[in-house]
Amino acid sequence: MLSKYHWWRDAVIYQVYVRSFLDSTGDGVGDLAGVRAGLPYLKKLGVDGIWLSPFYPSPQHDHGYDVADYCDVDRLFGDLAEFDLLVAAARRLGIKVLLDIVPNHCSSEHPWFEEALAAEPGSAARARFHFADGRGTDGAEPPNNWHSMFGGPAWSRVTEADGRPGQWYLHMFAPEQPDWNWRNPEIGAEFDRILRFWLDRGIDGFRIDVAAGLFKHPELPDSDDPEADARTRDSVNALAWNQPEVHEVWRQWRSICEEYTARDGRERLLVGEVSVPTAREHAQYVRSDELHQAFFFDLLSAPWEAGAFRKVISEAMQDIAGTGSTVTWVLNNHDQVRTVTRYGEPATEGSGLGAARARAAALLMLALPGAAYIYQGEELGLPEVVDLPDDVLTDPIFRRTGSRARIRDGCRVPLPWSGQASPFGFTSGAESAKPWLPQPEYFAEYATDRALADTRSFWHLYRDGLQLRAALPQLGEGTLTWLDGAPGVLAFVRGDGLVCAVNFGTAPTPAPVSGTPLLSSGPCPAGVLPGSTAAWWINDR
Repeated sequence: MLSKYHWWRDAVIYQVYVRSFLDSTGDGVGDLAGVRAGLPYLKKLGVDGIWLSPFYPSPQHDHGYDVADYCDVDRLFGDLAEFDLLVAAARRLGIKVLLDIVPNHCSSEHPWFEEALAAEPGSAARARFHFADGRGTDGAEPPNNWHSMFGGPAWSRVTEADGRPGQWYLHMFAPEQPDWNWRNPEIGAEFDRILRFWLDRGIDGFRIDVAAGLFKHPELPDSDDPEADARTRDSVNALAWNQPEVHEVWRQWRSICEEYTARDGRERLLVGEVSVPTAREHAQYVRSDELHQAFFFDLLSAPWEAGAFRKVISEAMQDIAGTGSTVTWVLNNHDQVRTVTRYGEPATEGSGLGAARARAAALLMLALPGAAYIYQGEELGLPEVVDLPDDVLTDPIFRRTGSRARIRDGCRVPLPWSGQASPFGFTSGAESAKPWLPQPEYFAEYATDRALADTRSFWHLYRDGLQLRAALPQLGEGTLTWLDGAPGVLAFVRGDGLVCAVNFGTAPTPAPVSGTPLLSSGPCPAGVLPGSTAAWWINDR
């Protein structure tokens, strides 16, 4: 047991996708003032903090993950004064504020990249990025065979000042997102400055985008499987991700956070988006002098099977918790198909199956020792919007590939707050105001006002789970022991006596604990665990 309580070890953080949360201006796009207006709702839900998606000045080619200025607010979302009001309001409510920082790449409209385009090959300005001569006749072929995660080559050719085709620059995502060259010390120094700018404004930490990125193999060689990243939409190219030098960056960032913590005793958090092949490699990012936490995505990607869930949970508890950190559990985020829809496939199994499984998975996640992150709208049980017309799609994956298979717009449709028709209270404008992505008519069934009024709703399940979780001992320090159960049932007891069981099958089975559960994801009589249901008990033996 640690001698000091660390808030982040068992925190539940709510991911706010700012442009889709709540619009205060009537332009159809969510903003920081809308987030501030929604804080009482989040306080009532019971979360410990919020993670804000990027709101920095940006041409919005990838909705803010193409940053043109890391130390300001895009006027689409407000200004620095509004940001300060948001932080102050959250502090009064006891809600932590985390910012999304994007250190792997910037916008092609960032001043330093514009300077690089205007400069000559070999210049100091170009050395901040990955510029290289092409191969083949007249350099007409990219410097290597890497492909972007968003599809197509990971290189784009520039036109030099004299009008001739020139060098190529690297972008592991969209062409509008050139990758920084972290082997140049200027980049590290600039991000140190950026971190301090926001820490000085009172934030509680950072969610780090592409935290296994930053450094590329110094020789930029060809890959044996150049399309792996695009095919899997994951960080698979070992030459572009998870290079050993990245750990020195996180040690530096951790030291900056510790410096601020030492000043006032208020811990600042670093949580990374780390996508690596194994839990053991994942654990290297959360050593005591690096990131405090890193998202554990294996739970999100596990098939709906008791054995698969047990395997990934066991590996995480062994390898990640063994570092002294805690596991950071996630079921969804702004890049993934919503949980209800993901668990409802194949659709022939019944329209209610996905919802039942998503409710059970939520209770499972909230029972696990460690921290948990909830993507906005999951507490409403929102399904993925799968039928958005092509002409409204904004995801650069769709623009690059023309394929709808992996687009992310369907989980980013603005939240429904009230009413029977779009914009469902999302925007303060007239009823005819159009959200930036169209909301389907059936969103009326999921509106926040209806969810709060219905004690059987997803919202009440999340709220009740969060209340019980908060009433239990410090969950971040918990242990986990597996219990025997019927086939298809996953059951464990924590060190504080909380028992959680999930029936991954469809037929009822005997419950692992007698008596009526404290909380269940669906109707659950004493002694029975229905199919696609999770329940909590206190083991008083």
